[in-house]
Amino acid sequence: MHQDRRTFLSGAAAVAAPMFVPRRAFGANDRLTYGVIGTGGRGRYLNRVFQKLGAQCVALCEVYEPNLQEAQKDSPDARTYVDHRDLLAHPGMDFVVIATPDHWHCTHLLDSVAAGKDVYLEKPMSHSLEESKRMIEATRRAKRVVQIGMQRRSAPVIAKAEQVIADGALGKISMVKPMWNWNTARPLNNSPLPGKLDWERFLGKAPKRPLEPMRFRSWRCFWDYSGGHMTDQGTHLMDCVLRFTRTGPPRSAVCWGEVVKMTGAECPEVFCAVFEFPGWVCTWTLNYCNSYENGWSITFMGDEGTLILDEAGFRVYKEPWAKPENRKPIMDVREGVPIEAHVQNFLDCIKTRQDPTCPVEVGANAVAGPHLANIAYRKGRRARLSPDGFKAIV
Repeated sequence: MHQDRRTFLSGAAAVAAPMFVPRRAFGANDRLTYGVIGTGGRGRYLNRVFQKLGAQCVALCEVYEPNLQEAQKDSPDARTYVDHRDLLAHPGMDFVVIATPDHWHCTHLLDSVAAGKDVYLEKPMSHSLEESKRMIEATRRAKRVVQIGMQRRSAPVIAKAEQVIADGALGKISMVKPMWNWNTARPLNNSPLPGKLDWERFLGKAPKRPLEPMRFRSWRCFWDYSGGHMTDQGTHLMDCVLRFTRTGPPRSAVCWGEVVKMTGAECPEVFCAVFEFPGWVCTWTLNYCNSYENGWSITFMGDEGTLILDEAGFRVYKEPWAKPENRKPIMDVREGVPIEAHVQNFLDCIKTRQDPTCPVEVGANAVAGPHLANIAYRKGRRARLSPDGFKAIV
């Protein structure tokens, strides 16, 4: 089932739930088995979460030996592999968890669904707009359950905030302001790597080059392997923006940024992007050199009120804010965004064959705007989204 991303509504009610033919019949108490492709910090974290929720890890795949050894501490009985294709041939495995660098996401997803595996894929879904299209088509053709790791999709507090806006509490929205502040920027570490790394396998289809340890340690800081902090954090934030405003990806984007303290990096750790939407404006900033209001937030500004969403929950203020009585929130909901609900939704969908809360269409929608902003930044001019939603026009 394919849908144009411009018309695909990313709200939960708009996600289609086609029925798939299961690989095997599941009983209520059957234990699902899986393999992990990519056992860096995120992959190991997800492995622990899946095991906490009752799934069994039977295989691990990693190009860097120290990462694999750390993962084995949590799954000592799992078989280990270096090539993901060997892991996919492991017998009796229900699904895979993919937590590799962005430039491997498309290949790993395509190979996994072709091998008949369901997939939990870390965000951002793709490394390019064109890859998003291939990933959607392959997933639907293979009739696999694929959950993109955007946990806000399954968080009850996010659904509550979405409903507040749907009920009209803010009136007409004119501006949305996502923001992410962390004081984590440092010069990249290019000292020798301890342990064995299969550098050629890490590079994959990326341009061949001699080993630079910082490119492996900080792969998110290089265009060959990622969309930088723009697609990393921007995917989370843009998804909430699209979901709450009930719209598709932005029409265009402009962006400016700087590498301020991360000496050696290509991708900026300080930037501002402006996205074009019909009838309202979205501006989002990221600064890894300052921790004011540490973390992420999204401010939705309407002519009747303002909603501020962040890691702790959300607050709603009435207009006009200048009135003393309106400076206190009329609604203050404090709930976090745990990942367990998102993982559990995926595990449930493997058995029911329903689409999960964050299928590939939603993942593609969420990363489209950040991809545009990266193109605008690198080209130094405005980038527009093509009518089909899978190409940039600059």
